[in-house]
Amino acid sequence: MRPSGRSGLLKVGRVGSLAERSFFPYFLTMLAKLTSKNQLTLPKRLIEAVGSPPYFDATLEDGRIVLSPARIGNADAVRRKLAQIGITQDDVTEAVAWARKRG
Repeated sequence: MRPSGRSGLLKVGRVGSLAERSFFPYFLTMLAKLTSKNQLTLPKRLIEAVGSPPYFDATLEDGRIVLSPARIGNADAVRRKLAQIGITQDDVTEAVAWARKRG
């Protein structure tokens, strides 16, 4: 294998082959830009590879920032589920008060 004319990338198989297109985003390190407003701009190919979610969970693991697609729930759906299992607003208020005393 020898570097191709573009960006010094190595060609693997035929240009435009299924393997090259399917795994291309996973084989390259891509840069993300941190703006002066502390916003992170992520490469479009990375976002599209995980389904273009509007939100991400951000965690710190071994000195790395890890972003994972997040599913944001609907507050009404949570209220319906709590009602379905018999938890009232008073139960929630009491549990929050208890937790705050312990913390």
